[in-house]
Amino acid sequence: MPKALDDIWILDLSRVIAGPFGTTLLGDMGANIIKVELPGRGDDGRYGFPTVEGVPVAFLALNRNKKGVTLDVRKPEGAAIVKKLAAKVDIVVENFAAGTMDRWGLGYDTLKEVNPRLIYAALSGFGQTGPYSNRTSYDIIAQAMGGLMSMTGFADGPPTRGGGSLGDFIGGTFLTIGILGALHYRERSGRGQFVDISNMDVIMSMLDNWPTLYRTTGKLPQRGGNRHPFVAPYDCFHARDGYLVIGIGNSQLFRTLMTAIGREELGRDPRYKSPNARLERHAEVNRIVGEWVAERTVDEVMAILGPEGANIPCAPVMTVDRLVEDPHVRAREMVVEMDHAKLGKVPVTGIALKLSESPGTIDRLGPDLGEHNEEIYGEMLGLSASELEQLKNEGVI
Repeated sequence: MPKALDDIWILDLSRVIAGPFGTTLLGDMGANIIKVELPGRGDDGRYGFPTVEGVPVAFLALNRNKKGVTLDVRKPEGAAIVKKLAAKVDIVVENFAAGTMDRWGLGYDTLKEVNPRLIYAALSGFGQTGPYSNRTSYDIIAQAMGGLMSMTGFADGPPTRGGGSLGDFIGGTFLTIGILGALHYRERSGRGQFVDISNMDVIMSMLDNWPTLYRTTGKLPQRGGNRHPFVAPYDCFHARDGYLVIGIGNSQLFRTLMTAIGREELGRDPRYKSPNARLERHAEVNRIVGEWVAERTVDEVMAILGPEGANIPCAPVMTVDRLVEDPHVRAREMVVEMDHAKLGKVPVTGIALKLSESPGTIDRLGPDLGEHNEEIYGEMLGLSASELEQLKNEGVI
């Protein structure tokens, strides 16, 4: 069965997390990806994460469905190879600091001369324009500068970064969206374009519309832990053996919850009857619910409040060990076992984008360093074995 993007070729110059995640989403849908890494060292994403028998398993998972080559694009010979590849691919992706590729003579204005249909996607901390464009960035910088950290954490604690590399993965997702939009435009116009993605921009775009609320009401978001600013109870509660969340979005659900926990009279109590009343007394409401939850295990709470009980919106806080064995996760094929020559079966996160007519597949784990040099440089560019050997000896590949 054909895949959605199996006619698309991508030259992926990005590294670490944000850019590689974006291209992986495209690879999951069938795009042919040539991942470029520095000779001898490779992508920094190969390091800093736990390894198994020396194998960078996080890198293998993140960079699945890619063919890997080594190339030092900073050398003139390396830049020349980039131009040859850019003439043959549909998309070039990079996540260097703004202006870096221009300094190497490989910016969009240069590459579009060899391929007018080229889509050039650049993901950076602050974008290609504006007074911050030359600043370097990491995930925590994006979350801080984009405003997310100011909203995250408990009221009596410091601003808190979202778990994992949230900012990087959000940036990579927006990178994918931008590329897909540019591909559709090219289908209509025949022209490529420059896609400029800023991690600060994408984080700011996900602030629950608080820029609008602030400018129209004068109010600022407050750190409230796991609480919701407009409804209650909507929080994380500690059971005897773990944590779970309960989200009550309206008064009918509140009445159902109070009945389920044996406090039916509170559902009619004027002190808690309306959403605003519950917000004003959110500490009291949380205490009532929290004391009931604390006397039970997570499974006991779920049996009473969950889909087989009162059908209240609630869920256990899943730890990764539970998540990878969860029957729903397995049914949705969100854990896929892949073969590795040294490690045997390696589980990776499955494909979140489910397409009925052109479903994607995970065909390979991330490449070994330079694994596909001969295939890409020899078959695609026509370089001879002696030319490849010379480039290798010169540190170009």
